[in-house]
Amino acid sequence: MKIADGWQDYRIISTGGGMKLERWKDVVLLRPDPQVIWKGGDLYGAEGIHAVYRRSEKGGGNWEVRKNFPQEWTVSYGDLTFKVKPMGFKHTGLFPEQAVNWDAMRSLISRAKADGREVKVLNLFAYTGGASVACAKEGALVTHVDAAKGMVERAGENARLSGVDSGIRYIVDDCMKFVAREIRRGNRYDAIIMDPPSYGRGPNGEMWKIEECLFDFVKNCAQLLTEKPLFFLINSYTTGLQPAVLKNILTITLKDFKGEIEAYEVGIPTDDGIALPCGASGLFTGEDYAG
Repeated sequence: MKIADGWQDYRIISTGGGMKLERWKDVVLLRPDPQVIWKGGDLYGAEGIHAVYRRSEKGGGNWEVRKNFPQEWTVSYGDLTFKVKPMGFKHTGLFPEQAVNWDAMRSLISRAKADGREVKVLNLFAYTGGASVACAKEGALVTHVDAAKGMVERAGENARLSGVDSGIRYIVDDCMKFVAREIRRGNRYDAIIMDPPSYGRGPNGEMWKIEECLFDFVKNCAQLLTEKPLFFLINSYTTGLQPAVLKNILTITLKDFKGEIEAYEVGIPTDDGIALPCGASGLFTGEDYAG
């Protein structure tokens, strides 16, 4: 497991009973987490909680506000700044565990830039742009694609908060259709990032099921890579999808490219003295920058 232990503005205070108690800068939230199947203390009775997310028996849920709960605020990770805005389905618009991948990608981009390469990155299912902002901050030219207009707008806000005034092209589109068009256009990228959902629908009702669609989609995306790609990163939060599955997909689909492939869980340390698993990643690194 790779641990995102470089945060100053975020920490997990405690976990137990299906919940995690976390501090986002000065705001304390209590949210459900499917990985927390162990028991713990009375997190609902903890001091200083600003809001608790409570699930509904009918699906979804809502935030129970306890005190001075801001609608939005910012947190920083190094030289990156992001807006935090709790949404209807427990999310805040940011996944802190992805900091381990931001660091890895920035390091690779920095090395490539030092070699005189102009790095073009394609970020698919790009959400609020954590990875887009990290890559652009390091000098990459990023194409940010997501089907949700509101999330793309949030990505633009995060870029501006982080001092990235250029270098990101924002596109509201179905990712599969966009990739198909890019293949026809003959466009190429040095790096590809994707964070596909378990299930989803495109703007025109297109269906996405990760078990049925991911392999073919990654195979298509491989056609967009330059001859010597820098990296290809897949993130997944789908329960039961092991890191080895992502490694196998990358191994099969990128067999024509030389490099190294690793797969790992990503997690966050907690004040309880454990690490909370938060998802899986598979990372291909081109041979010139592997090791």
